[in-house]
Amino acid sequence: MTELLGEVLPGRAGRTVSLDVRDGQRFVIGPDGRADLLVNWCLGSAKWRRMAWRTQRDYAYSLLVWLNYLITVGVNWWDVDDEVASEFLFWRVTDPANENTVETGTFTRDLAGLRKFYTLAARFGVLDPFVDMDAPRIVRHADVKWLDPGGYARWVDLGVRGFDLHGRPDPWWKGRNDQRDRAFCDGLYGNGLRVSEWASVVLPELPAYDRRRGFFTCVLADACAKGGYGHKYWMPRTALRGVLGYVEGARAAAVRRAQAAHRYERISGRRIVLATHGTHSVTMSKPGGGSRKEEWNDVGPQTRMRLFRETAHGLEPVVLWLNEDGLPRDTGGWEHTFDVANERIASLGLENFTCTAHMLRHSFALRWYAVGKLIKYVRLGHLTEHEQRDFREEVGNTWHLVQTMLGHRRVETTKSVYLEPFRTLEVEALLAHADSFPVASFMADVFAEHPWVRTDPLAVTR
Repeated sequence: MTELLGEVLPGRAGRTVSLDVRDGQRFVIGPDGRADLLVNWCLGSAKWRRMAWRTQRDYAYSLLVWLNYLITVGVNWWDVDDEVASEFLFWRVTDPANENTVETGTFTRDLAGLRKFYTLAARFGVLDPFVDMDAPRIVRHADVKWLDPGGYARWVDLGVRGFDLHGRPDPWWKGRNDQRDRAFCDGLYGNGLRVSEWASVVLPELPAYDRRRGFFTCVLADACAKGGYGHKYWMPRTALRGVLGYVEGARAAAVRRAQAAHRYERISGRRIVLATHGTHSVTMSKPGGGSRKEEWNDVGPQTRMRLFRETAHGLEPVVLWLNEDGLPRDTGGWEHTFDVANERIASLGLENFTCTAHMLRHSFALRWYAVGKLIKYVRLGHLTEHEQRDFREEVGNTWHLVQTMLGHRRVETTKSVYLEPFRTLEVEALLAHADSFPVASFMADVFAEHPWVRTDPLAVTR
């Protein structure tokens, strides 16, 4: 399908495209092994590069799906009409013949990326087949799942720590990264970040440990947050203790192995951290020489992956999470971590007891909603039945609490996506459990039969 520019656009061979290729830039090669110069020009254009790194990645993937689809239907991307575009929408979202359909929200992202691409291609006379297509209405399906505290603890023990069904270490367990993986999962469950956001954190952004504190205030950088919307987040003491244990244990060992093998010296484009200024800013070397000071808030994930600091034993990555070989861990690697954990649990005979990284964010939201409600109703336990019935309609404070914890711009997102199980929860059920704040047992009791919330399957069956 993809051919050289002069053949791609007949009659326009005289129009040349200057390809200013940059390190790390994505490019497309067709099934015939040749590059489409126009597609790759769009991927390397200034307007494309000005988008956030994560947006570039997502839009490039959407474009690749579109190009591959066109190969199967035998249509060139520069000759597509709106009918083909509509067929693509059907295939991507609804077609029973497609075993990998996506949610409407995912296609909305595809549509934004393809419109961006065709806007850039318009300078070459290519028409946008999606220009009149309305984004499909986003429907929230009931396939979102949560883990209550007991369910999460059991999932970690079985899938990440290598315990058996009786809660004891399994002698056949062969896991090598359980300290890292547990610290990462506990962090997600405790701070509510998205996996890509938590994966981008660097060592200087970690707060100082204080055993007298229950939670530590941290800041997610704009450059690493979804939509560029950085915000404060709060890390429980237990989660921070696990992270620091990983830094001093498994991470330090991985760094030593990499230093002994001289792996860091072979990384091209690395940047050296010359000084850090608290948790707010950093002075780093520039690619062409010299140095500059930047706010951590403006340093994106790709730059963070190339940042190193000089130590007495040699170079060391600044990014927090590393692979076993000591190299910075790409965000996609965490999908493998969850897949392996789920496969192990399935091998133990537990069905329908799985977890994903985003489920931990959902579960974090559900837990904090429970905490917020319990606190509120303890303070209002003196109300009469009539007053409690009136108060049942007043939920704004708790919703806004969880909105803040999740870093949402709009409280409606929090209400519509994350907390469906609590929509019909009666005030009386919360009041009955409010006196001593037994959050874990409270949630296990309330949601034991809820089809969308997963609790500890072994506790339920015993």
